[in-house]
Amino acid sequence: MIGTQIEFKNLSKTFPSRKKGAENVVALSDINLTVAPGEIIGIIGYSGAGKSTLVRMINGLDTPTSGEVLLDGTNIVGMKEKELRAVRRNIGMIFQQFNLMNSRTAAGNIDYPLKLAGIPKDERDERVAELLDFVGLSDRGNNYPEQLSGGQKQRVGIARALASNPALLLADEATSALDPETTHEVLHLLRKVNQDLGITIVVITHEMEVVRAIADKVAVMENGKIMEYGTTYEVFSNPKTVVAQKFVATSLRNTPDTIESEELLSHEGRLFTINLTEESGFFAAAAEARSNGAS
Repeated sequence: MIGTQIEFKNLSKTFPSRKKGAENVVALSDINLTVAPGEIIGIIGYSGAGKSTLVRMINGLDTPTSGEVLLDGTNIVGMKEKELRAVRRNIGMIFQQFNLMNSRTAAGNIDYPLKLAGIPKDERDERVAELLDFVGLSDRGNNYPEQLSGGQKQRVGIARALASNPALLLADEATSALDPETTHEVLHLLRKVNQDLGITIVVITHEMEVVRAIADKVAVMENGKIMEYGTTYEVFSNPKTVVAQKFVATSLRNTPDTIESEELLSHEGRLFTINLTEESGFFAAAAEARSNGAS
C-alpha cells in the first residue's frame, strides 16, 4: 500500500467570537505543509495551538476560511458530503478515549465499520481475526471493553481504524490517557503499522516524547502557526524557536531512542555513550559555567 500524501496550501481558519464585540479567533494562519506518502509526522503544540483544528481539515470535519487541503493531489475543500464520505473511507481515526462501544466485544467493535460498509460476514470474520492477530489481541476477541486494559482498548481502536484498509491514519492524542510503558507499546504498534503497511500517520500530541519515539518529521505549532518544521532529529538536535526549545527541554534523556540511533548510525563513525558521574567533575564545572553566565 502507498500512503496518502497531504498538502496544506495557504490554509487559514477563523472562528467568530462568542462574545459580542470581541475579535474573531484565528485558529490557523497561512499553513503551508506537505506530508509525504508513508511518512509519520508529529504535530505538537500546547492547548489552543490549532493542531486539532488542522486534523479536522484533513478529514473534512471542518472547512477552512481560505486555502486548500489536498489529499493525493485532490483538493477536498468544497467537496459535497457524499464525496467527503468516500474520502473518509480511506482515513482511519484513533482517539484519546478509545471510543469503543461497551455493548460490543473487541471483535464486535472491529467488525462494526465493516458491517456498515456492507462487507459479507465471512469476509468480515476473516478480516477481524487478521486484525486482532496484527495488534496482538488474538485471544481477546470475545472480551468486552470493561475487561480490557487501557492499552488493550487502544489496540482495539487501532485495529478498528485499520479495518477498511486506509492509506492514512489520524491519531489525536492517542496515548495521553496511557501510562508510560503502555504508551511505548502503542507507539511501537503504530510504527509497525507504518512500516508493514506503508500507511501515512499524522500524530497530534502535546508530548514531545511521543514525537521523539515515532515521528519522521515534526511540525511545532503555536497560535495557529507552524513555528518550526523539520526532521525529528533536526528539531531535537537544534531547535530554533522558543516554543520548540521548550518542548525539547521537556524530553531530554540520557540515551537515544530507536529513530535517533538510526539517524546517528547513518553517519560515518561509531556511536558510543559517555556516562558522567559526580566524580568526573562535569557537573561542578557546568554549575560554575552557568553561574558565570554561560548557557
